[in-house]
Amino acid sequence: MPRYDLVEDLRLCASQLEQALAALQQQLTRLPLLVGRVFSLPPVVKGTEHDPVTQISVTQHLGDEARQRALQHYCRLFIQHQSENISTKAAVRLPGALCFAADEQQHALLHQQVKQNNRLKAELERIITVDSGLPSEARFDFVHTHLRGLLTLNAYRTITLLDAPDSVRFGWANKQIIKNVTPQEIVAKLEKSLKAGRAQAPWTREQWAEKVQEELAAVRSLPKGARLKIKRPVKVQPIARIWDKEQQKQTQLACPSPLLVLCPNRQQVPALGELLNYDAENISHRYKPQAEQLWLLIPRLHLYCDRPVGKA
Repeated sequence: MPRYDLVEDLRLCASQLEQALAALQQQLTRLPLLVGRVFSLPPVVKGTEHDPVTQISVTQHLGDEARQRALQHYCRLFIQHQSENISTKAAVRLPGALCFAADEQQHALLHQQVKQNNRLKAELERIITVDSGLPSEARFDFVHTHLRGLLTLNAYRTITLLDAPDSVRFGWANKQIIKNVTPQEIVAKLEKSLKAGRAQAPWTREQWAEKVQEELAAVRSLPKGARLKIKRPVKVQPIARIWDKEQQKQTQLACPSPLLVLCPNRQQVPALGELLNYDAENISHRYKPQAEQLWLLIPRLHLYCDRPVGKA
């Protein structure tokens, strides 16, 4: 059971974050907007979170409309801030960028505000995921008992502030999380799942236990020296490519929220690119290295082996 003072810390941090976001919103409303460009994506409807994504239609918004959408997006922390038909398991994304004119004082203040917001976001995530001491499956009840309707995916998401890059281009990234693991690590994970005594739909508790036992047997039967990898696909996400001409350097960033760009010189505004519709059938790779051949061992864990095996 979480400590009483931990719950107070949670509520206080969430309240401070709301206040910090409101202050940032006011400041961004006052600053002169030089150019704004954001791209709204179709919402993820409840029940479709795990459907494969092959196409995404993008709608562009410019100027003050882009600013208003961005400010609403930053402050979307609770379910009440969005339609009840939108999934709470998938974060709402709004890629793009807002470029503001800022003198030295405004520049310093905005950097301070963004830093404070990101500190509070990190603190909120730490309270929920670390300080609570709760396993991932128990965190939902803890959060929604004390902060009903909190959208943790939105709350944790940091705000990116840039100082006068030369250009900001947008695109799509479709990658995989790849992690080397040992048979011993997987056995420990499966034994922990078995000991927990829970079930996953559509299986009963007994059926689920039997399934996990089969997975354990498959891992334990691996020959000595077998190498294992988790290759978990990550759904396509918007990215921004930041170009710095002076350093001749390009930086690629995830772009789930509009980037904030400060321009000390109104005559030197970064070139903002366009985010095109995503179509999985028409992706061209500049270079795609040949992947190591792997065999699927446990589908639900995205666990692969470096030699032919019987699937669990």
